Amino acid sequence: MLFHLSRSFVPLVLLALTLCGCGRSDAIVVIALHPTNSNILYVATNDYIYKSRDGGETWENLSRGMSHSRVISMAIDPVYPATVYAGTKGDAVYKSYDGGHRWVSQRVGLDSTIMTSVVNQFVFDPFETSRLFVATTMGIFESQNGGETWQKRMDGMKEVLMVVALALDPTRPTIMYAGTSGGMYKSLNRAVRWEKVNNGLVDPTLLKSSRALGVTVTLVDPFAPDTVYAATLSGLYKTTDGAKSWTRIAQFLPDQMISAMVLDRAAPGVLYVASREGVHKSEDGGTMWRAINKGLASLNIRSLAQSPTDPKTFYVGTNGSGLYRSRDGGETWVSMPPVRPVS
Repeated sequence: MLFHLSRSFVPLVLLALTLCGCGRSDAIVVIALHPTNSNILYVATNDYIYKSRDGGETWENLSRGMSHSRVISMAIDPVYPATVYAGTKGDAVYKSYDGGHRWVSQRVGLDSTIMTSVVNQFVFDPFETSRLFVATTMGIFESQNGGETWQKRMDGMKEVLMVVALALDPTRPTIMYAGTSGGMYKSLNRAVRWEKVNNGLVDPTLLKSSRALGVTVTLVDPFAPDTVYAATLSGLYKTTDGAKSWTRIAQFLPDQMISAMVLDRAAPGVLYVASREGVHKSEDGGTMWRAINKGLASLNIRSLAQSPTDPKTFYVGTNGSGLYRSRDGGETWVSMPPVRPVS
């Protein structure tokens, strides 16, 4: 399963020049990859959604039917990949039934506030993709009918509202984790009830602060589902006991503000993180790290994705110098054609 992540409060640096030196390139905020066709990929910039049908050589603008609100999260239905969801920063959820050509608003049941309209992430139930969850700045919402209607799922979350990251245990989908502005929560019953799980993650003196710790990404290890990683605005944390306790790892990374993270779906213990200092890789569950930035013109990374069809293929989106692809697990990166419509 792919998780397309959005960190709406991570600062953006949008002034980097493109490789050719011919001006700015938009930040690549989101990368969404087709689950079976490696030639089809979507990206969202600060202005539009684009789609490529030829592996990123050419792009078309797919924002017809949408408002001008910025898209900050996307998800492709893994069973019916013509169905695509887009989460915006100000206008809630849009859905396309035809691969992004036409979009319809789907916000019934979402609180009618500008804050709830900021949709940070989608997560599908792996066994029932018509059931999905969204993380918003006013909490978690669930749909059991493909986004037609939404129900709020915040029972047990009294201290925080802003939910940025969601993770669902792919082997036991009733178990979920939520990364919030005040730390981590866990549910054992598909988000019906949440319990705070901050032991080792948030200093006890800060627990009452809704800004105690901003979690930006959380992922469950598919090979060891009691192992969960939580990337935050101030470092990376890991639990191996289902969030009973957390340990800080990767303290020697040059930038502790992590914007994106991927757990290698084909290699146990291998993970990648992206930040303002490029991409770093660990092959031992986060103990040792090394930079893998060869070929990148900018190290200010906004988004990161692993191909669902080839585990050696990765994409990174930068905050100003475009999209890059690696065919060798991130060892070398190649700049892709600019993300703009064909003239």
